[in-house]
Amino acid sequence: MVYSFDKEVNRNHTQCAKYDGLEKYFGVNDAFPMWVADMDFETPAFINDAIIKRAHHAVYGYGIVTESLQQSVVNWMQTQHGWKIQKKWLTFLNGVVPAYSAALEAFSEVNDEIIVQTPVYFPLFQSIKHNKRKVVYNPLKEQNGYYTMDLEDLKSKITPKTKIFTLCSPHNPVGRIWSKEELEALAKICLEHNITIISDEIHADITFKPFTPLASISKEIANITVTLNAAGKTFNIAGLNAAYAITCNEALKTKLDEVVKAREIGSINVFGTIAMEAAYTYGQEWVKELKEYLLQNILVTKELLKNTNIKLSQPEATYLLWLDFSCYDLTHLQIKERLLKEAKIALNDGLTFGKNGSKHFRLNVALPVTRLKKYLNIIAKTF
Repeated sequence: MVYSFDKEVNRNHTQCAKYDGLEKYFGVNDAFPMWVADMDFETPAFINDAIIKRAHHAVYGYGIVTESLQQSVVNWMQTQHGWKIQKKWLTFLNGVVPAYSAALEAFSEVNDEIIVQTPVYFPLFQSIKHNKRKVVYNPLKEQNGYYTMDLEDLKSKITPKTKIFTLCSPHNPVGRIWSKEELEALAKICLEHNITIISDEIHADITFKPFTPLASISKEIANITVTLNAAGKTFNIAGLNAAYAITCNEALKTKLDEVVKAREIGSINVFGTIAMEAAYTYGQEWVKELKEYLLQNILVTKELLKNTNIKLSQPEATYLLWLDFSCYDLTHLQIKERLLKEAKIALNDGLTFGKNGSKHFRLNVALPVTRLKKYLNIIAKTF
């Protein structure tokens, strides 16, 4: 292997939410943080070197989106996902969540209905409320820890006020990679009802089985889809706030770009653009080895928790595991308190992902395996 993911990195006192935000978010400062969706691995040297080279110039003025940055995204989509996109489809923004919020404004009006599939990454429904739209919940179906879409429930909830369907693909937190057949069935419904799909595909690179970008399936589906993505999760550069939207429908892109301009969110800091281009230019081997390491960490997690009553299914994507504590005769709050006060482990609270996240917690396994085993043994002993 070219890269090592076993190196311990001390992230304390680096102004990072995951470690330095424990007191703010959990009320403690002595827990082991296994929550925020970033990795405890060093960002690869080819990105650090590109940033340092630019930093040596010592003038940090306004940046621009270069032709080479655009081409790097085009090339990445082709080589990693078999999706041929065009540079003119790209809109660069300072984050996937800001892009999502702008898309809500662009493709709906105040009080319109936006459908989300819970449990799901909570900004996807929080942003709907912040934009004064109505959240319509289409809960995923769960059987033995495996989640599927409930398309009959979806169809029953569509009204003339339904303007947008929010897709999380791959899904955070349940780890599903939606099959092409599932995506086609979903898109068929949206096409029939003239619903725009906003597809959050930020975890698309960290997959353990084939992934299909929704808009790559057909021109018809692409025409109603806006895809949001970034290099942040894949290369551990989320703090550099660089993202992009892919929109082949000129009318949709024009609407989105108008809102991006009005909100002044289309300017990426110079280090964000440099990091993204370096990631997509030199990152193929990194991603390959990262996924191998993460998969082993997932298997380690299953092994060390197998003698507990904690249920988990192996994710098809992401480094996030959706832990189910419902077999314990404890309330959600009691589980949370036991994790935090007894085990001293900080996990994401499942209820923040929706009501069907009760008695669930999200575990981040993107850390050196030695430390992962230590923390998992504590969880196993506590439960």
